Order: sequence, then C-alpha cells, then structure tokens
Amino acid sequence: MTTLSNHVPDPRLITAFAERRDGPLHRVNPWTKVGIVGALVLAVTVFDHVVLLAGLYGVVLAAYGLAGLPYRRLAGWYTLPLLFIVSVAGPLAFLEPGTPIGGALSTPVGELSVTWSGLVLLCELSFRSLTVVTFTLAASMTTKYTAVAYMLGRLLPRPIDQVALLTYRFTFVMVETLEDLVKAVLTRGANLSEFWSNRRLYARILGMTMLSAIEQSERLVKSMEARGYDGDITLYGDVSRPPLRELLVVVGSYAVVVGYAAVSVTGVGL
Repeated sequence: MTTLSNHVPDPRLITAFAERRDGPLHRVNPWTKVGIVGALVLAVTVFDHVVLLAGLYGVVLAAYGLAGLPYRRLAGWYTLPLLFIVSVAGPLAFLEPGTPIGGALSTPVGELSVTWSGLVLLCELSFRSLTVVTFTLAASMTTKYTAVAYMLGRLLPRPIDQVALLTYRFTFVMVETLEDLVKAVLTRGANLSEFWSNRRLYARILGMTMLSAIEQSERLVKSMEARGYDGDITLYGDVSRPPLRELLVVVGSYAVVVGYAAVSVTGVGL
C-alpha cells in the first residue's frame, strides 16, 4: 500500500494522526475548523489576485506544518488535485489571450502558445484548489473521529448524515480491497512508481475496487439489517462550543473576506 498511499490519502493514516498526535491544531475546537473551512472556500472564490491567493496558500501551508503534519505525504497527496487542475486549467492557459511566453507550438489547428495571462490563470486555479485541499486534510488529521461523527450528525439532515457515517466506515474496506489489488499487480511484475505512465493501470485498479465495493456493500447491508439496523447509528459524544478567542478569529476571517468583496468586487466602500 506504500506506493498507492503516496498518491491517495490513506484514511487509516489520517485517523492515526488525529487520534494519536497532539499539536496546536489538534487543540483547536472542531467547530472552529468547520468555520475556517467555510471562510477559506469563500476567500478563494472572492480573491482575484494571484498574490493574495499565493499568500493565503502560504498561510495554510504554514499552519499545516505547525500542526506537526508531514509535508512529504502532502506532496504525494497533491497528485490527484494537480491532475485535475492540469486537465482543466492546462488548456485554458493556451487559450487565454495575452503576451506569449517563448515561441508558439505548431498544431494541426494552428499555433498555440502559453501567455502570461494564461500562466497567471493556471497559478490562480492551483492556489485556489490546493488551499482548500491542504486545510481540509489538516483538519481531518487533527480532529478525532467522535468529533467528526457528532458534527456530521448535527450539520447534515437525515439520512444524509447516516450515509456519510457509513461511507467513512466503509472507506477502510475499500482501502483493504485496494491493497489486495495492488499486491496482486505487483506480484505480476507491474511497476507503479510512476503515476502518469501507469495511469491506465491505476484506472483499472480503481474500477475493480468500485465493483468489489458494490458487492461488499450489499453483503454489509444485509449483515447490518440482520443485527437490527433500522437506519440510525446512535452516536455518543459531544463537541463543546468554541471559546471566545476562536469565535473572534472565525468572525474576523469572514469579515475580512466580505470586506474585500465589498471593496474590490462590488465597489462599495466600507
């Protein structure tokens, strides 16, 4: 599973960091983290300058390191979001009008070139995505499962909260299935060290994992119903309200984002 976990976040590793480590971000109230995630999503949507987005990403990256979380793992886990960014924003970098960088690339449909505006657009989309991904991973790796389950039960309506809880628990079953498939592929001489050159093999592994997961989920539902499951997973736990200083941080974060939107987007003075 080492090769796979270098590119795909391992829920068992994330849970181990949340349950067994103790850092500054571990001691932050879980409700505060939820509020910060919302502020970050709003910020990356509103901010329209690459410098601001780069600074926001730098702050989140620094918070990730101060929490005692591994940068090496994070760099590997960036594979999937970066693959999405390149596939979506990559073509836009060639289509954005502006001053070309270097020479043009001849193609059957004409000459293509990356412009400075296209490069800035690619950087903006990258910072937007990686900022939210990084903090979400940091929050997941510093919040205990009981707190996550309690907040899901409070934030999501039924039966969505039950689906989310079952999905989380079933994720471990899918990881074990992935391990078995990866071991089978490696014993047959495959090399998974390079993601892009083996992308088709990765796609086949993920496809087989989904098919196997569907079969196992059907057996899991029947076994749960046989044990009296009636659509409700009872949760025992409680997450207290955030302290005043953390509430002020959350409120201040939203105030800064809304203030920036009022000044630079709508042109309304504060």
